[in-house]
Amino acid sequence: MANKGPSYGMSREVQSKIEKKYDEDLEERLVEWIVMQCGPDVGRPDRGRLGFQVWLKNGVILSKLVNSLYPDGSKPVKVPENPPSMVFKQMEQVAQFLKAAEDYGVTKTDMFQTVDLFEGKDMAAVQRTLMALGSLAVTKNDGHYRGDPNWFMKKAQEHKREFTESQLQEGKHVIGLQMGSNRGASQAGMTGYGRPRQIIS
Repeated sequence: MANKGPSYGMSREVQSKIEKKYDEDLEERLVEWIVMQCGPDVGRPDRGRLGFQVWLKNGVILSKLVNSLYPDGSKPVKVPENPPSMVFKQMEQVAQFLKAAEDYGVTKTDMFQTVDLFEGKDMAAVQRTLMALGSLAVTKNDGHYRGDPNWFMKKAQEHKREFTESQLQEGKHVIGLQMGSNRGASQAGMTGYGRPRQIIS
């Protein structure tokens, strides 16, 4: 892993904008959820973006989090007994979490990249992934979610409708209002082309 020096110019502006997206109130809620979901043995981070990053960086807490959303016997991520100390092992652990989160239902657009967390490039993206994971857990409502359900928004669910054949046939004879309406339309007062309209006062 290459050491990166400070950014200047445009890079600095971009990094500054990304850092402003980080929400400290949301961090507090996510920490509460992770502690309730995984148990108090995961500890708590120092407040702030850097503390949150260091807490999650090795991927072990994230792996425990996603495992806690599955029933016993079908945990998707193997959690090492001793937290990995080698950089590539830590990044591998984070990548396993991301794969498990995607399998759980988190969309690719809500996922962070491993370097976003590992190098602290975009901690707001990490928050976004955790929010999406929490929302899915609340929506699934399968008994594995622990915490206040109001911490996350429920995702919209499919509401499939069944129509009978006669209802479908009936619908073919209705002119939708998007196509306009011909009610009250008549040609009264129209004149032939080229003739002035007769206005009688």
